[in-house]
Amino acid sequence: MTITLFVTLRNHWKKSTVAACALSYGGHWLYGKHCDNLLRRDACLAAREFGRQQISPQEQLKKATVILNPAACRGKANNLFEKNAAPILHLAGMEVTLVKTDYEGQAKKLMELMEQTDMLIVAGGDGTLQEVITGLLRRADHESFSKTPIGFIPLGSHNSLSESLHILSDNQVKHITSATLSILQGETVPLDVLQIKGEKEQPVFALIGLRWGAFRDVASTIKKYWYLGPLKIKAAHWFSTLREWPQVHEASVSYIAPTLRPPDLPEQKPQRPNLMYRIARRLKNYWYPPIPESPKVEEPERWDERTLSTLELCITVFDNYNLQTNDMYSCINWFILVCVRYSFCSMTSPYCPVPFPLPQEGAGFYNIDNEEYEAMSVEVRLLPRKLRFFCSAERREQLLTQVL
Repeated sequence: MTITLFVTLRNHWKKSTVAACALSYGGHWLYGKHCDNLLRRDACLAAREFGRQQISPQEQLKKATVILNPAACRGKANNLFEKNAAPILHLAGMEVTLVKTDYEGQAKKLMELMEQTDMLIVAGGDGTLQEVITGLLRRADHESFSKTPIGFIPLGSHNSLSESLHILSDNQVKHITSATLSILQGETVPLDVLQIKGEKEQPVFALIGLRWGAFRDVASTIKKYWYLGPLKIKAAHWFSTLREWPQVHEASVSYIAPTLRPPDLPEQKPQRPNLMYRIARRLKNYWYPPIPESPKVEEPERWDERTLSTLELCITVFDNYNLQTNDMYSCINWFILVCVRYSFCSMTSPYCPVPFPLPQEGAGFYNIDNEEYEAMSVEVRLLPRKLRFFCSAERREQLLTQVL
């Protein structure tokens, strides 16, 4: 019987090869699905422990508002959220309000109308996250609303901020479940925000930065060469070089020298003094009115200007993006950390611009948090520690270790 089987396989070696490849692929696919189910099961068990924690009768359930972009990740975001993130949030005992966007830019409008919540969760990619924070910081009450902690569930094609908040994983299911569990753990980190404002448009807010130049232009054309497979990136650079050489971009930069970063002190509400002290202070102010202080004369800001000729110009929020990389210049941590990186340029030291005008109109496009905008003269300002994001405990320890 065994000899007959081997003879049959040898005589039909083509069919045998195809069947072996199909069985191997099918087995690998089934094993991957099994591992994904185990990851979901472990995450749900961990979330159930949070849901079993007792609360006092006066305490209410935490309200979580989820902004979900179903079109993210080529239309797969809704399925990824329902299978990997939604069960964790519900098992944790939260009151979840799910809001799905129907078109680009709707998240900005939704944020203007959203009521106060205990936490805000963004489920999508870089574009969804940028729309949410832009709508949030455009609100009239943004000073109080910006204190709401924000969670980010990476469901998009580009999830740049996730590298700073969570431990990276090649497994998408593990990445999503870990990001969702970090929201339940409650660990938060303050992040800086860039305010980018044109002459006429409303300001746009970014967490990663602004990128303008030849490499950005090439990156936007890589999808056109999909049929070249692994050679598509090299082909995009090659054809871009043939179309335009030299690929030099001119920009005028005005910037202010670095200033000391404000101290990161916890918010403490001062205690109200006792009644006798308040009465004595009022009587003293009545009999001996305080002498008004003369107004301080503010020193004029010193601006430096430079004209740049470079292949690419990037402005990145150092704290939010580059702490996990070795591709950045050394910079003292307590300075305002908006660093201009000149790729392939003679200048090698970072500058801290607040604000700075970019190229004039008609100079192509630039990316703000991987979203494309028409290039124009803009003003960039740093808003230090403007928002708080949920972060995994492991990633938080890594960031603190790198800073120290």
